[in-house]
Amino acid sequence: MKAAVGDKLIVEGTHGGDHRKIGFIVELHHQDGSPPYVVRWEDDQHESLVFPGPDAHVVPNEPD
Repeated sequence: MKAAVGDKLIVEGTHGGDHRKIGFIVELHHQDGSPPYVVRWEDDQHESLVFPGPDAHVVPNEPD
């Protein structure tokens, strides 16, 4: 998985009743875009360090 600052990280719910989490990558720890990422979550705006699992995917930022 590779990402850039501004890309969207989507984590799908894996269990019944789990909700999809959507966040924006605000910081990279590796220049090659590999995890972990600092993500600002859309629902409550908190930031966390994320090591994405197989239930996650990156959506590239669409330039204006």
